[in-house]
Amino acid sequence: MIRVVLPQHLRTLSGVQGELQLDVGEQPTIDSVIDAIESQYPMLHGTIRDHYTGKRRPMVRYYACEEDLSHEPTDTPIPEAVVAGKEPFIVLGAMSGG
Repeated sequence: MIRVVLPQHLRTLSGVQGELQLDVGEQPTIDSVIDAIESQYPMLHGTIRDHYTGKRRPMVRYYACEEDLSHEPTDTPIPEAVVAGKEPFIVLGAMSGG
């Protein structure tokens, strides 16, 4: 099971409190984690990735093991600590402004 932390607005939209627990298979990638989120919580479809292109939305970031995975190819494997459930996969809404 992979632990996923969502930003508050996506937890509210999905009706989830705390972390998600997802079964993503043996060799999870960034795409397979997001696919699992959208499959289990269809109301989140299009909130993390664009409906049409499937690309990460500009103000969303992915983190795992204190590393920014946002600009990695989406077929990048998730770090072993996340697969083992020791660390969460984090979907974070980026801050902007000045």
